[in-house]
Amino acid sequence: MTTRIKTDVCILGAGSGGLTVAAGAVQMGAKVVLIEGGKMGGDCLNYGCVPSKAMIAAGHHAHAQAHSADFGIANVTPQVNYAAVKDHVAGVIASIAPHDSVERFEGMGVQVIQDYGTFISQDEVQAGDTIVQARRFVIATGSSPLVPPIEGLDTVEYHTNETIFDLRDTPEHLIIVGGGPIGMELAQAHARLGIRVTVVEGSKVLPKDDPELVDIALRNIRADGVTIEEGFQVARVSSDNGITVHSDDGRAVQGSHLLVAVGRKANIGRLDLDRAGVKHDRSIEVDNGLRTSNRRIYAIGDVTGGLQFTHKASYDAGVIIRSMLFGLPSKVRTDHIPWVTYTDPEVAQIGPTEAQAQDAHGDKLEVLRFTFDQNDRAQAERRTEGLIKVMVVSGKPVGASIVGLRAGELIQPYVLAIANGLKISALTNMVSPYPTMTEVTKRAAGQYYTPRLFENDWVKRVVGFVQKYLP
Repeated sequence: MTTRIKTDVCILGAGSGGLTVAAGAVQMGAKVVLIEGGKMGGDCLNYGCVPSKAMIAAGHHAHAQAHSADFGIANVTPQVNYAAVKDHVAGVIASIAPHDSVERFEGMGVQVIQDYGTFISQDEVQAGDTIVQARRFVIATGSSPLVPPIEGLDTVEYHTNETIFDLRDTPEHLIIVGGGPIGMELAQAHARLGIRVTVVEGSKVLPKDDPELVDIALRNIRADGVTIEEGFQVARVSSDNGITVHSDDGRAVQGSHLLVAVGRKANIGRLDLDRAGVKHDRSIEVDNGLRTSNRRIYAIGDVTGGLQFTHKASYDAGVIIRSMLFGLPSKVRTDHIPWVTYTDPEVAQIGPTEAQAQDAHGDKLEVLRFTFDQNDRAQAERRTEGLIKVMVVSGKPVGASIVGLRAGELIQPYVLAIANGLKISALTNMVSPYPTMTEVTKRAAGQYYTPRLFENDWVKRVVGFVQKYLP
């Protein structure tokens, strides 16, 4: 028997973006229905950000045991229990899951339907035996691993980020196809846990980041034992003596396990968007207010293509809440959205890289640089390999690139500055406690004034005059 529901807002997808909309809308007085056929919390909680960072943390502890001699502590060979590492990963997920749970959101007043939703008209969605009619819909179905049509891939067992965290048998040699953030993070984490790892990448590793910074990260990743094969276009996969990945130029890598991490695809297959009058290709088309071609329907996060980050989906949610609930104009922007690759060292970026900023601004661009070896806390931690670049135009930062210890934390003052259109002086006016890594952000900003104050003859003449004539 079919049940019909009328509501103000119907959300498809209970990942970061969908949950943010649901919590905000219901607490502001809207009637909300949330539809999710998979796990609450979406990819980030169950298959992405959370489990990968938990595994990276395990790798960090193993690495610390083997590299303590410089601190006066004897190096030891870590005894890694791979299955227990996965228990740790599962435990972290379990500790966060109640925050994203059905019970929590039903407690807020959200009606949660645990099934997949499909549009049956321009203002109706069916999920199981329930039809939901809503004034506004939000598509927040996210993305899933892209598995390319590689010859022979269907003849071997392979993993994606959705299955690798369930693997409990220790791989002898893990081959990772794809040198993006997911591939590189998991490569280093596995290598630090004592597993042989080879990454094969068709072009360049971490291609969206500044090459100078990537080179610094790769030196450390290779030092941890990861073999990286760039320019390796995978032609086929075979089951010769385990798993063998063959390139189109004759190279081959043989291993015991395979992880495919070549990108993401928008989750739109179940939605029947044509019935809803929603334009789409590989992802959903939206305007600068995140509305689709059907004015009743918004789309946020990974399903729209573009920047695919958990924090971007949460930001999108805030944009549409303003429009949906208050009828106020609200536009999305991306120049203030940062991203971080959580290798060790981390690589963080906001705005354009140096090369991109040069193309966009030409002679107006100033690039400020500061190295971590000039920071006292970095010296104390023996983590002096790092670099920050700040791209400045007309006295305002437009981009920042950081590689080094805690780069994901260090990028945040520049995120604040760029989001609010602050001048570089806002960073130099900041007083950082000593000794902290955050001082590198202030010291980098201070490079803007070095030629203006310390290498300026006019300034020196003024100072000389004051010293000579004023009491």
